[in-house]
Amino acid sequence: MARFDPWPVFFKREWNRNWPFLVGFAVTGTIITKMTLGLTEEDAKNSAFVQRHKR
Repeated sequence: MARFDPWPVFFKREWNRNWPFLVGFAVTGTIITKMTLGLTEEDAKNSAFVQRHKR
């Protein structure tokens, strides 16, 4: 006798509920990563935020 496996049902229901959050998190992370990788040392020297937090 085959047993019912609840995991596929669970993952389908959770994906339908959480996909907007997961996609938004991925898009936001991508944007932040691209902006961060685009900064140079010259940008850091001119940044008031970096100067305040420099040790």
